[in-house]
Amino acid sequence: MDLDGVAAFQYFEPAELRVPFLFNSPHSGRVYPKSFLKQSSLDNFTIRISEDCFVDLLFRNVVELGAALMAANFPRSFLDVNRERDELDGDMFFEPLPEDVPKPSTRVLAGLGIIPRIVATGVPIYDGRIHLSDALERINGLYVPYHEHLARKLDEMRERFGFAVLIDCHSMPGKLRFFNGGQQPDFILGDQYGQSCANAFVEYVTDRLEQKGYNVALNRPYSGGFITANYGRPCENIHALQIEINRSLYLDEITLEPNHNFPVLQNDLTGLASDIMAFPEGHFMTTKVAAE
Repeated sequence: MDLDGVAAFQYFEPAELRVPFLFNSPHSGRVYPKSFLKQSSLDNFTIRISEDCFVDLLFRNVVELGAALMAANFPRSFLDVNRERDELDGDMFFEPLPEDVPKPSTRVLAGLGIIPRIVATGVPIYDGRIHLSDALERINGLYVPYHEHLARKLDEMRERFGFAVLIDCHSMPGKLRFFNGGQQPDFILGDQYGQSCANAFVEYVTDRLEQKGYNVALNRPYSGGFITANYGRPCENIHALQIEINRSLYLDEITLEPNHNFPVLQNDLTGLASDIMAFPEGHFMTTKVAAE
C-alpha cells in the first residue's frame, strides 16, 4: 500500500553501517492520503495535532555518523504503528470485529488504538463509523510491512555486531497536564521501567543530555509504547529506548512549524547520537554470541 504514490516509510542506511544503532521515528509522518482527508471531519491543520512534527529531521544526521534511520511517511492519525496489531475499537466500525480480537485496552478505550478515533487534543477524527475493511487495509498494507522491516533490520544488526540498539524517537506537547503547571522536562526517557534496555546505557544517555543543559525524566508519564516493549529484549541483546522531546524546544506549537531553536536542538541531538554510539558495547552483550 502506498500513500498517493509515496512509499509507506523511509529507511536510510550509510554505505557502510558502522554501528548497530537504529533510530526510528514512527509518528512524524506527514503524507495524508486524499481519501483519508475526505473521510475525516477535521481541517488540514487540526488533523496534524497528533504528529511528532519533524522528529525525523531532528535525527537525520545519524546516518552520516554510521547509524540507520527509519521513519513513517503516513501520519499517526491514519495508523499508529506504536500499538499492537489488534488494538481495535469496535465502536468505530460498521462491521463487528473478528472474534479473536481481545477486549479493548485502556488506550483503545481512550480513542488511541491502532486506528485512532481522536487526535491528541481529544477531537474526533471521523463524523461516524468507517468500514473495517479500510482499517484492515491500513494494517496489512502499512503496519505489517513497517514492523517486518524494522524487525529484520534489528535482527541483521544483532547478527553482524552481536547486539542492536533501537532508539524510538518521539515528541510531546510543551504543556502536559501530568506536571500540573510545574516544570516539564525537556526529555523523557522510557525503558519500560528497566525492562527494555541496559540500565547503564539509560543512565549514560541521561547524563549526556544533562551535560548539554537539558532537564531529563525517566518513564513518567512515558515509559515506552508497543515498539519499545516489543523490541526491547536485553536478554537477547536487543535494546530499545524511547526518547520523548518537549516540542517547545524546537517547534512553534501554534503554527506547527520549526522555531528558531530547531538547528540548535538538531545539532545537540547529533552530538548525543555520536556520544551514545561510543558507549561500551559490553553493556549491551547480555548473552554471549556463539563463535563462528
